[in-house]
Amino acid sequence: MSEMVLNKSATEFRRGFQAGITIAIGYFPVALTFGLLAKTTGLSFGETLLMSLIVYAGAAQYISLSLLTLGTGTFEIILTTFIVNIRHFLMSASLNEKSEDEPLLTKAAYAFGITDETFSVAAVKEGTVSAGYMFGLNMIAYLSWGIFSGVGYMVGSSLPKTFQEGMSVALYAMFVGLLVPSMKKGLKVVYLAVLAAIFNTVFTITNALSTGWAIVCATLLSAVIVEWVVFIRGRQRRVKNEQ
Repeated sequence: MSEMVLNKSATEFRRGFQAGITIAIGYFPVALTFGLLAKTTGLSFGETLLMSLIVYAGAAQYISLSLLTLGTGTFEIILTTFIVNIRHFLMSASLNEKSEDEPLLTKAAYAFGITDETFSVAAVKEGTVSAGYMFGLNMIAYLSWGIFSGVGYMVGSSLPKTFQEGMSVALYAMFVGLLVPSMKKGLKVVYLAVLAAIFNTVFTITNALSTGWAIVCATLLSAVIVEWVVFIRGRQRRVKNEQ
């Protein structure tokens, strides 16, 4: 009986590992760029690897690099990372409904490796997902992100110093590249981005808040206002339809 369970787990692990190959390939350029930018930001090789292996959150890591460049405090960086990654609560809760009956600690272990990409693959899989499948899926994605972050750092170390300093511009180009496609999907994102930029500018110019807190407060305040407006407009439409 135990041998059958082990064989099933091994098979599921292999299936998950194979399903994650495309994710690993997709992580290659993004992780490579992160490692390169981490070098130009001033992080050591060990710090770069630890951030990728412990934080393991692409967008949050890029934002952290930007905040570190601005001299933001540790607490503000941690809070910003929490806000950016709060969607993982929803993804984990959704995936839990699709998961097989596994011990809580087992689910907690593979929940660490859930990203937007691994969640998408697991969510569209037919039937339930087992712990073996999730561990295989998460492992190849996790290894890809960590390894290529280190490779990117080493590549950055071999570049001329002038080019390394110029790569700081690439960090802002990366944010623009992430923002523009989202803005095309709807005006809500446009309003959110513009409002956050305005609040951040006001907080910075007036010296009302430090750089880190200005970003955090601008993000939260703009998100609350936009969601409140969307809620009010939605309720008005419902009332109008009922009349």
